[in-house]
Amino acid sequence: MYSFSEKSLQLQARLSDFMDQHIYPNEERYAQQLDAAQNRFAPLPLMDELKRSARDAGLWNLFVPENHSQYCDHGGLSNFDYAPLAEIMGRVLWCPEVFNCNAPDTGNMEVFMNYATDEQRQQWLTPLLAGEIRSSYAMTEPQVASSDATNIELAIVQKGDEWVLNGRKWFITGAMNERTKILIVMGKSDPNNSNRHLQQTQVLVPKDTPGIQLVRSLTTLGYDDAPLGHAEIIFDDVRVPLSNVLLGEGRGFEIAQGRLGPGRMHHCMRLIGAAQRSLELACQRADSRTTFGRKLSKHQSIREEIAKSFCEIEMARLLVLQTSAKIDREGVPASVDMIAATKTSVPIMVQTIVDRCMQIHGAGGLSQDYCMAEAFNYARWCRQADGPDQVHQMALGKQIIDRYAASAD
Repeated sequence: MYSFSEKSLQLQARLSDFMDQHIYPNEERYAQQLDAAQNRFAPLPLMDELKRSARDAGLWNLFVPENHSQYCDHGGLSNFDYAPLAEIMGRVLWCPEVFNCNAPDTGNMEVFMNYATDEQRQQWLTPLLAGEIRSSYAMTEPQVASSDATNIELAIVQKGDEWVLNGRKWFITGAMNERTKILIVMGKSDPNNSNRHLQQTQVLVPKDTPGIQLVRSLTTLGYDDAPLGHAEIIFDDVRVPLSNVLLGEGRGFEIAQGRLGPGRMHHCMRLIGAAQRSLELACQRADSRTTFGRKLSKHQSIREEIAKSFCEIEMARLLVLQTSAKIDREGVPASVDMIAATKTSVPIMVQTIVDRCMQIHGAGGLSQDYCMAEAFNYARWCRQADGPDQVHQMALGKQIIDRYAASAD
């Protein structure tokens, strides 16, 4: 049996109240402002208004872990205690930003906390924690299979006292947003190194650096995810000082591994919230609609779909909590098996659950009148983001085989 800390329980109650008072009543208003915006990637007045309310309510930077408690007012939370908060926020896909808990900024802020110099933290982490700017993490490339991070080709070459970047990135979340000011860029600085995991370096590139070209906004299943967006970017002779390196030359892969573990978990936490809300809406729909002379809720097939969805949500939630607890106890490297199991199970499970709930809603479930179509899109692209399912399953399968084969010996 698990139990959350008193701090987490109090924050859960306060966050739920905030959702009832400020988020759910403003979902339609948010959509209207976004539809009316001349630039879909500009800040929305409603978002800024809600951020002020969240800060006043003490619901800001909830993602900050305990070991970096100096960066938040609430003293930091364990992964386990943060999980139910992320789930609550995941019920409305755009609202994590209200609490400064949205991807990719949370992962990028943790990169700055864990790997940056004091000067880099002062320049970029401080305004990110204050919600004054946004950030992006530029890793994926269109011309190579980026599921193998050692494949990336963007060139990072030292010339004098500068790093020079040349290459192309895509599906760079947040890069379209007007408030995004800094890109964490991963590329190859030592392509001939015999150790494939020491070829990569990560550097900090201000978005307004000459040579950066935002080619286009990319969609996922037709969604542009405005106002954050996913950009395709060309780096054409982009130059930054040598001091913009993170951690050191050749340590890019190490940073990526440290960043992506918690990020994968945060996505799964939020997805459970999306699935839970979809299930609740499906139950309400089933109890309010009549077909063939009786309520939908009286049909056996509907009851079976609801029952399966309930069971799967509970399983997914327990897997997330168990993995989070292991990360808290043993750290990310010792928890890669459970992280992989969670990352490959939860998104596809949520995708299936949301699909059932869409079906119960009929044509409306496919429309913008409900949250489910966008939630389905989120679950689907999470199966690609931070590494596709197949790569994690391949690594996890090897680890499990080795573990139990060794025990037989």
